[in-house]
Amino acid sequence: MATPDSGANEFVLWLDEIGSDDLDLVGGKGASLGEMTAAGLPVPPGFVVTAGSYREFIESTGIDEELFEAVDVDAEDSTALAEAEAHAKELILETEMPEEMRQGILDAYAALDDGEAFVAVRSSATAEDLPDASFAGQQETFLNITGEDLIDRVKRCWASLFTQRAIYYRQEQGFAHDKVDIAVVVQRMVDAEKSGVMFTSHPSTGEPKIIIEAAWGLGEAVVSGSVSPDNYVIDRETGEVLDATIADKKTMMEKDPETGSTIEREVDEELREAQVLDENEIELLIDIGERAEDHYDDPQDVEWAITDEGVFMLQSRPITTISDASAGAGADAAVSDGSGNGEDDDVLLKGLGASPGIVSGAARVVRKLDGLDKVGEGDIIVTEMTTPDMVPAMKRAAGIVTDEGGMTSHAAIVSRELGVPAVVGTGTGSEVLGDGQLITIDGDKGTVTEGSADEETTKEDRLEEVRPQNPVKPMTATEVKVNVSIPEAAERAAQTGADGVGLLRMEHMILSTNETPEHYIENHGEDAYIDEIINGVRGVADEFYPRPVRVRTLDAPTDEFRQLEGGDDEPHEHNPMLGYRGVRRSLDRPDVFAHELEAFRRLWEMGYDNVELMLPLVNDAEDVIQARNLMEEAGIDWEKRNWGVMIETPAAALTVESMVEHGIDFASFGTNDLTQYTLAVDRNNGNVADRFDELHPAVLELIGEVIETCREHDVATSICGQAGSKPEMARFLVNEGVSSISANIDAVRDVQHEVKRVEQKLLLDSVR
Repeated sequence: MATPDSGANEFVLWLDEIGSDDLDLVGGKGASLGEMTAAGLPVPPGFVVTAGSYREFIESTGIDEELFEAVDVDAEDSTALAEAEAHAKELILETEMPEEMRQGILDAYAALDDGEAFVAVRSSATAEDLPDASFAGQQETFLNITGEDLIDRVKRCWASLFTQRAIYYRQEQGFAHDKVDIAVVVQRMVDAEKSGVMFTSHPSTGEPKIIIEAAWGLGEAVVSGSVSPDNYVIDRETGEVLDATIADKKTMMEKDPETGSTIEREVDEELREAQVLDENEIELLIDIGERAEDHYDDPQDVEWAITDEGVFMLQSRPITTISDASAGAGADAAVSDGSGNGEDDDVLLKGLGASPGIVSGAARVVRKLDGLDKVGEGDIIVTEMTTPDMVPAMKRAAGIVTDEGGMTSHAAIVSRELGVPAVVGTGTGSEVLGDGQLITIDGDKGTVTEGSADEETTKEDRLEEVRPQNPVKPMTATEVKVNVSIPEAAERAAQTGADGVGLLRMEHMILSTNETPEHYIENHGEDAYIDEIINGVRGVADEFYPRPVRVRTLDAPTDEFRQLEGGDDEPHEHNPMLGYRGVRRSLDRPDVFAHELEAFRRLWEMGYDNVELMLPLVNDAEDVIQARNLMEEAGIDWEKRNWGVMIETPAAALTVESMVEHGIDFASFGTNDLTQYTLAVDRNNGNVADRFDELHPAVLELIGEVIETCREHDVATSICGQAGSKPEMARFLVNEGVSSISANIDAVRDVQHEVKRVEQKLLLDSVR
C-alpha cells in the first residue's frame, strides 16, 4: 500500500518506508511490520512515531536526567519500584510535547483515511523481540483510538517503558534504562470478524505442519488467552487438515459501534461451537504463511485477522521454540564403582515412587537443618521427611529419599516440580543408608539400590520431558493448568504449555526463611516480609504472563511453624491438619494477614493483572465475608480482581451457593484435604494410606454438586489437588463441566491429551 501524501515529517516513518535494518529507529514490532509491507504481504497501513522522537522529547524538554534517576532503584524493593513508576509516568504525561512534534504526528494521522481512522497505538521498544531479550507484553497497546486521543496515547506508550514490570525486567536482564528507546506504531484498526495466530512450522519440532488457532472477533482474545480458540493442524506438503479441534468459544472482543472502544461480549449461541474458518480461508492463510516464511527464511509465528476486505497480517516473528534435533543427547554416563547396577542389584529399600526418573549419587543423611550444608550438587538427600526450609538444598540435590510421607507429601510435590527423582515412605532410609554411600534411586519403581546407574538426567532433559510435543499443546475448551509449589519450579512449569498456574503455594515462600511470619516481621520489618511474598509470586507471574497465576494465601499447619525460629509459641495440636491453619488462622490474625493482602495489592498495582487470590480451608459464607472485608481494608477492590476459595471440606462443598452470593469468582477443589475430611483418612498416616481414595463415590458426589451449582451461577470451577493428574478424575471432571484442571508438572501433557479425548467424545456423542 502506498505511503499517503503527508509531506516531509521527521517524527514519523510510514510502514512502506521501513525495513528490517531500521530496528533502532522503529523497534522490533515496527521493523517487522515494515518488512512485511515491503514483501507485499497484506498489512494494514500505518506509520511509526520513531524512537528518535521519544529521545528528542525527553531531551528537548529536559526531563531525561530526572527520569533516569527516578527509575534507578533496587528492583527487589517493591515500594521503591512503585514510586519509580509513578514518578516516571508523571514526568512524561505532565510534560508538554513540543508543538512541531505534536503537529507532525497529527499530520500523519490526518493522511491516514482522511483523519477518520480508528487506529491501534502500540509500543515498540528498540530491544523488543531480540533473540536474547523479549520485552513483549511489558509496554502498552491501545485499540480503536481516534485523533482526539492520539497524542495522549503516544505519551502513555512512552510512559509504559517505565512500568514496574518493565523496570524490574530490564534490571534483571542487565539493560541500562537510558539505553532503551521506544517507538510507537500507529496502524489502522482491522475490525476483524475472525482472527488468531498461525505457526508456519511445528513450533517444537520444526515439522512441515501449519498450526492455526482461530476465534471470533478481534485477535486480542486469542493472544491474551481469554478465549479457547479452534485449532487446525495442516500438512504443509499436501494442504490436508490433519486435525481440527472446534472449541467452545464463549467470549469475543469487538469494537463498540457507538463508542469505538474495545469491548468483550458473549459469542452468539449459534457461533459458540461453530467452526471459525472455512476451507477457502484456511487456504488463504496457508498461502500467506508460506509467503512470510519464504521471505524471512525462517518459520514464522503470525498474528492474522479476516474482514470483509480479506485476510490481513498483523504481526509476524520468528518461532524461537523449535529445538535442535541434534541437541540433548544427555549427560555423560555416571562412573560405576564396580558394584553393578540395574535389575541385578539387591534392593536396599523400597518405598513409593513419588517423582519419576533414575539417578545415582552420594547419600547425604540429614537429621537436622544444620546438616543441609553438606548437601552438594548431585548428592541424594536422605531424611526422615522434608520441610519447606529444605528447598534450597533440594534444588542442589539429584534425588530425594525419605522415611515418611506419601504421594502428597512435601518431598513428593516439590521433587516432581523440580524434576528430581524421589522415593518416599521407605520407613528406615535414614537409618539403613550411610553418609556418602553411592546409591541409585528409581523414582518410578520406588526402589533404592547399591551403586551407580548408567545415566544421569540434566536440567535440560528435565525441561524437555514436560514440553508439549504434538501439537504445541492439544487445544481444549477445558483449561489445563499446572500446580507450582515453589517459585524455583516456575521455568519448568512454564515449559509444559499449561494455560496458567492453578495453584501457587505461598507458604513455601515464607517457611523457606526458617522464621514464622511474626518472627520475620519482628526481625526484618513489614516491608521485608511483603517483599518476600512479592518476589516469590513475581517470578512465577513473569514466567506465565499473561496466563493466570492463582496464588493460595498462607496455609501451613502448626507443626510446620513450630520447627521454625519463633515457633515456640505455636499451639501443640493432636492433629494439626484439623487445626489452626488456612483462612481460619488468617482471620484470627488479621494483622499478619494484612501483609499478605498488601503484597497482592502491590502486585496488581505493578501490573501483574494475571495474579489471582485464593483462600484455603474455607468452610462457609461467613469466612468469605470476613476475608472480603479485610481485602477492602487493605485497599483491594474485590469486585475488579479475580479471587476465590478452596473447596476442601464437605461443609464448603455443601454451602458453596451461599459463598457464590458473596462475590467469589471461582471455586477450586483441594482433593487431598477434601478426601481426608470426607473419608476420615489422615493423608499422612501410613496405617490408613490404602483407604485414601480421591475417586471414592462420596468425594465425587461432592465435587459434582459444586460444579453444577457454580455453573448455574456462572462461577468458574477448577481442581488443584493431587487427583487432577489422574486420567480417571480428568474424565469425570470434563464430563461434569469443570472450567479447568490443574495438574502436577510431570502430568500436564497427559492431562491435556486426556481432556481433549473426552471433549471430542462429548462432541461426537452430541451429534450422533
